Amino acid sequence: MSFYTTKTPFAMNLKTFGIAAVVLILSIVAWRWLRPTQSAGETAELSVTVRQGEFKVKVTATGELQAKRSEKIRGPQGMRTVGIWQTNITDMVPEGTLVSEGNYVASLDKTELTTKMRDAQTEIDKILTQLEQAKIDTAIEMRGLRDQLVNLQFQRKEKELQLEQSKYEPPSVIQQAKLDLERTDRDYQQLLQKLQLTKEKSDARISEINALLRQNQERYNRLAELSGEFTVMAPKAGMVIYARSWNGKIGPGSQVQAWDPIVAELPDLSDMVSKTYVNEVDISRVRKGQDVKIKIDAFPDNDYTGTVIQVANIGEQLKDYDAKVFEVLIQLNETDSVMRPAMTTSNEIVTYVYPDVVFIPIEALQSDSVSFVYKKQDGKIIRQEVITGESNADEIIIAHGLAANDEILLTVPKDASKLPFSPLPAEVKETIRKQQEAARKQREADALARSRKIPDENLRSDEGGGGGFIIIN
Repeated sequence: MSFYTTKTPFAMNLKTFGIAAVVLILSIVAWRWLRPTQSAGETAELSVTVRQGEFKVKVTATGELQAKRSEKIRGPQGMRTVGIWQTNITDMVPEGTLVSEGNYVASLDKTELTTKMRDAQTEIDKILTQLEQAKIDTAIEMRGLRDQLVNLQFQRKEKELQLEQSKYEPPSVIQQAKLDLERTDRDYQQLLQKLQLTKEKSDARISEINALLRQNQERYNRLAELSGEFTVMAPKAGMVIYARSWNGKIGPGSQVQAWDPIVAELPDLSDMVSKTYVNEVDISRVRKGQDVKIKIDAFPDNDYTGTVIQVANIGEQLKDYDAKVFEVLIQLNETDSVMRPAMTTSNEIVTYVYPDVVFIPIEALQSDSVSFVYKKQDGKIIRQEVITGESNADEIIIAHGLAANDEILLTVPKDASKLPFSPLPAEVKETIRKQQEAARKQREADALARSRKIPDENLRSDEGGGGGFIIIN
């Protein structure tokens, strides 16, 4: 018996489809491997049209929210007067705690203070002992002198009696009795003077000891009064924000210096500023009175506005940055319950707004000895000389050489050096330059007038709540 199978039309179609799929896959792989590759010099020509309209010159920088005004919470004010130069914070309420006036804020280490109080008390006890001893010595010495005076008084009476009895004696005996009486009188007067001098000496010694005692008692009293200040209380109601120094945020374990014993701050959250630093390259554009668009990184959907109120005249070198930066303070025009000191802000300072100018992407601008662009004209590409104006992070103004809707290339075309060059007439360039200079002076005058409308405020960089490291964009 033999067995055989019959191929159905479905099976034959399935086999044919599988073969075709394999052939298609192999063809795709072969095409990918064998297709000619684009040479390094060949690039796609990307083009854009020249735009016309409002153009904003902006400086962007990352800042940090601070309270414009804040109440300093200070530690003991008199540490230097008692020879304590620094102390540590042993305990402190968490940052962000809401406190009322007189509420507990922090405790400072009293170890050195306690040692000084103990030493002062020991010195007081020592001086009291000296004072008591001086009084006893004075009493003993004075009693001895008074006893001598009494004895001399008896001697004088004896001498007077002897003189009285010698009136019938020879003149020499009478004379000797007189001399003895005079000597006794002289000894008595000398002893009286010694008693007076001893009393004055003893009084001076006791006064000196009393002065030393008062001095040490005052020192002890100052230490005792200062001891109460080592428990820091809130001077008014508010939110506690840890103070900051060059060593970072001040908190539990941090040192408090005698010359600036700031422990924390109570910022006024109804009046906020953003402290930022602007690179020295851009600082010449930033002036008081300029408008600012602000975003808080923690709440990116919220938009705020502000005004530049202070620009530092002197740059500074921040850690990890090579370029010098200038501190800029921006007043926020709005208040929001979500705002907290030390929040990071994105600041867009609008240095000037041109209402109607022609501008192009910066990457479309080429530069050799002159500035030019690759422009499409009558189906060809030419190198068109242009006169530029101000720029922002993405675009640049074209003062002359292009018109709205002109098409220009973003990339360098093939054989760019062989393309025809269309220069601008020298007299046109000179005219445009003069116009730009006049416009620049006018902008400077307008900026100066606007900045004068902003009142000068004595806002130090460490006035607000919060501080720290600023990133420059």
